[in-house]
Amino acid sequence: MMQTESSTTFRKMSERFRGYLPVVVDVETGGFDWNKHALLEIAVVPIDLDEQGAYVCGESASAHVVPAAGTLIDPKSLEVTGIILDHPFRMAKPEREALDHVFATVRAAIKKHGCQRAILVGHNAHFDLNFLNVAVARSGHKRNPFHPFSVFDTVTLAGVAYGQTVLARAVQAAGLDWNSNDAHSAVYDAERTAQVFCKIVNAWPRG
Repeated sequence: MMQTESSTTFRKMSERFRGYLPVVVDVETGGFDWNKHALLEIAVVPIDLDEQGAYVCGESASAHVVPAAGTLIDPKSLEVTGIILDHPFRMAKPEREALDHVFATVRAAIKKHGCQRAILVGHNAHFDLNFLNVAVARSGHKRNPFHPFSVFDTVTLAGVAYGQTVLARAVQAAGLDWNSNDAHSAVYDAERTAQVFCKIVNAWPRG
């Protein structure tokens, strides 16, 4: 009997990536040094499966973050991100509370797909992972759902698939919309990164 695409080798998320659930993470920060600069925004987008077995963006979660005590903010980083720290509608959460908020969505997605842990997907992924790991350690968080050092990096994937490594160009090469006015928002960048990841992985032979 001929196999259909929906009955190929990887029928479940838990079978596709060695039991790990890909979760796109994007952070906005007060600078480039994760050991001293503040975490200001974090967004997560778990990867999901549709009824045909294609990879799609799952339910996202995000939080604005109150700069942790002792961390620094380079004013130039705020010029790039457009973050106004004292904006009345920013409604930032303390770092531990912000992590709790986004981790709850990640853990729910892990449970849904029967995976053992999340693996961070990012554009220049180790930048996001390092800021995340430092925030976890700084806040004393004991339930980090992410693998501590392994990542999937869309810089590499998009470089192979499209010959592009800049996120905006990779998104456009993938045939997706890019709005420069919305860029450098953790939610926007995470969602576009997730779309690029799904498009590349869906194009890969499944078995």
